[in-house]
Amino acid sequence: MTMETIIHNGVTLAVIQEDQLVIHDVQDALDLMAEARYLGSDCLILAAENLDPAFFDLKTRLAGEILQKFSNYRMRLAIVGDFSGFQSKSLKDFIKESNRTGRIIFVPTVEEARQLLSGK
Repeated sequence: MTMETIIHNGVTLAVIQEDQLVIHDVQDALDLMAEARYLGSDCLILAAENLDPAFFDLKTRLAGEILQKFSNYRMRLAIVGDFSGFQSKSLKDFIKESNRTGRIIFVPTVEEARQLLSGK
């Protein structure tokens, strides 16, 4: 797994550079958070494709468990992808509420993730 850090507007961002699954469960998310912190970042950007598909099925509770860890450890997360294809109203509401609070954001591009996580 490849993670790089970039500095955007004075904020260090950790970016996952993989086009495969890297988060299968809560422990994988904790490991990524630890690596990001080791690299000096409290913000992580990853692609939707890096998440187990079960993450987007709220009935599995995987999203809630993972995102609770990000909240508990005060790490911001941007998930980049096209979320328009999801039909679940509860998932759409979940994404909307997450974006409203701003700790976990769902955005279409890495550039938008960089802007929002760096506060600029």
